Amino acid sequence: MIIKTDCKYFSGDRPCKPHKERGKVCDTCDEYSPIKHKILIIKLDAVGDVLRTTPILRPLKKAYPGTYVKWLTKTNAKDLFVNNEMVDEIMYFEDPAMTVNLSVEEFDIVINLDSSPISSALASFSKGKIKFGFGVNSLGKVNTFNKEAEEWLIMGSFDSEKKKNNKTYQQIIHEICKLPYEKGEIILTLDERDINFKKQFIKKHKLENEKLIIGINAGASDRWQFKKWRLNGYKELIKKLSGSYECKILLFGGADEVEINNELKKNNKNVIDTGSNNTIRQFIALMDIPRILITGDTLALHVATGLKKKVVCLFGPTSHNEIEDYGRITKIFPDMECLVCYKNKCDFNPNCMDLISVEMVYKAVKNLLNFLPS
Repeated sequence: MIIKTDCKYFSGDRPCKPHKERGKVCDTCDEYSPIKHKILIIKLDAVGDVLRTTPILRPLKKAYPGTYVKWLTKTNAKDLFVNNEMVDEIMYFEDPAMTVNLSVEEFDIVINLDSSPISSALASFSKGKIKFGFGVNSLGKVNTFNKEAEEWLIMGSFDSEKKKNNKTYQQIIHEICKLPYEKGEIILTLDERDINFKKQFIKKHKLENEKLIIGINAGASDRWQFKKWRLNGYKELIKKLSGSYECKILLFGGADEVEINNELKKNNKNVIDTGSNNTIRQFIALMDIPRILITGDTLALHVATGLKKKVVCLFGPTSHNEIEDYGRITKIFPDMECLVCYKNKCDFNPNCMDLISVEMVYKAVKNLLNFLPS
């Protein structure tokens, strides 16, 4: 019996999917898919950044037909790849076998789009005929594999250069990989389990006949003090939206947003907390319910973008220019010279988030609603 070990479905330690599910064997299998190119993508942090890196997958597959893509990431990003047929295999940073595999496996292309020392060391350690992005030199310092990556390294090293940037993250990573940029979408798809979870939530909270549901994700990473908007701003916004529209408001967040969301839903029957203990897939499923999401620059933004939602996003210390809007995202930011400072803490008074008024956010939501089908 023939075994075609160059097929993308072959694993060696268990029957392949075509055999297990459809009884096919290599001699006569019409699903035989020989690997012509192997590409390793290294993207570990953060979960939102992993998600917004997925637009490079389609142009990679197009540029290199017959490509087998292996993605190295952390286990906390595992569920982002459900139903993503552009990724053939996922390797986890926490897996003890990871470095053993990388020491023997050979790739046509290794792509590392994160200039962190750990990701860069892994990229340098990996065996690749061509490498794009970032590695480390003999001093253990991050350097670039190709000229196209130098711009991103400079931006990561100097806040002043980051502030000048007008390119989106997606455009930058396509340039690093020498791929044409056509504003490809984030790859994120709901499966049957997600859809059923969403339907159960809708039924439980009697949302079946609601014409307008608005989502609010009030939290954001604590890495930057003013990445999230003030609590009172959200309180006033909810009051204004509830007074102007017949709507329900869903609150999103995790363990860090319990206190905030408890305050926002207090004494308001139109506000529903989606919960703080949802898995990533449950979070994604529930994010598919609102017609509009109001959020800061965080994971919720990238999930909503992947689900093709209308979004109002509030920016302060991080770059609004790096966010690809896809014609669906309204960016709110104040007129300040110090904007896009990337400062962890700030003592300015008023600060950037103070200068985002409730009226600014309300008007952005109102404008989006004017263009939504009834």
